Amino acid sequence: MQADTPTILITGSTGNIGSELTRQLSNSFSDLNLKAVVRSGDVNINENNSNSKTRLQQVVMDFDRPETMVKGLKNVDKLFLLTPTHPKLVEFTSNLVKEAKKAGVIHIVKLSHVRADAADEAAKITITSLHREAEKIIEESGISYTFLRPNFFFQNFINFYGPMIKSQSTFSLPAGNGKVSFVDVRDIASVAATVLTKDAEEHLDKAYDVTGPESLTYAEAAKVLSNEAGKKIGYVNISEDEARQMIKAMGMSDWHTNVLLELLRITREGYLSNISSAVEQVTGNKPISFHQFTRDYASAFQ
Repeated sequence: MQADTPTILITGSTGNIGSELTRQLSNSFSDLNLKAVVRSGDVNINENNSNSKTRLQQVVMDFDRPETMVKGLKNVDKLFLLTPTHPKLVEFTSNLVKEAKKAGVIHIVKLSHVRADAADEAAKITITSLHREAEKIIEESGISYTFLRPNFFFQNFINFYGPMIKSQSTFSLPAGNGKVSFVDVRDIASVAATVLTKDAEEHLDKAYDVTGPESLTYAEAAKVLSNEAGKKIGYVNISEDEARQMIKAMGMSDWHTNVLLELLRITREGYLSNISSAVEQVTGNKPISFHQFTRDYASAFQ
C-alpha cells in the first residue's frame, strides 16, 4: 500500500543504526508514520525521541514468530530491515520478507555488510555470505529493494574498545596493518533515511557500499584518538589465539567469536580498505571523518 502519509517500519530500532535512523526520521519529518520494532514491551522507544515530529509507534516483533510480524507489518509501505548477527540471519530474513510480501510492502531497505558481494573467494566469510543469501531472498521476492553495505563503524571504538581505552589507554586486536574505511553510524542512518524518503525511484534495486572518506589502520586511528582525546592511546597488534581468548572471556559464543575473527582476518589482508562515494552520492553531504568523530565523542575516551 502507499498512503498519502507513508508508513515506515524500522527493525533493530534500539541498536546503533536503528536508533539513529529512528531519531533522524522522527526529528526531521512530520509527514511520516513510523513504527519502531523492539523485542520487548519493557523498552520505551519514545524516551530517546522526545523531539519527534512524526507519529512514532512502538511495536513488539520476534523474527521467530510470524504472528508478531503480521501485526507489525500492518499498513506498512516501506521496511528498514536490520537483522541481528545470528546463525539464523537468513531464516529471520526469509520469515520477515514472506510476511512483508503478504502485507503489501513496496520497498525494503536492507542493512547488509561490506563485501557481501565479494567475488574473491578469500573474502567470502560467514557473515558476508549470510548477508548475500539474505539479499537474494529479497531480490527473488519481487519487492523493490535497496541494499546498504556499510564497513566497520566509528562507534565500535566506543562500544567495543572504549572500556579498554578508558582504563588502559590502549586497545588490542589481531588486525595487523590492514586499512579499514570506517564509517560513522550517523552517515549510515542518513543514507537509509534519504533512500526511505526522497527520490526513491533513483535508489530502487541498487546496492551501495557505505564507507567513510578515508582508510586507516588501527595504529593510525589510535594516533587520531590520542590527538583529539588529549591522552596517549595505543594500539597493540595481538595474535588470533590471544584475541580468541580475550573475546571468549567477554562471554561471546563460539559462533560469534569465529565471525569476529574472520572479519579481523580479512581486515589484516586488506579487503576492507576500499572507499565509496555513496554517502555523498545519496545524501549530498560529505561523510563524517574520523577526526570529526573523535572530536564529537572525545569525552568517551577520557
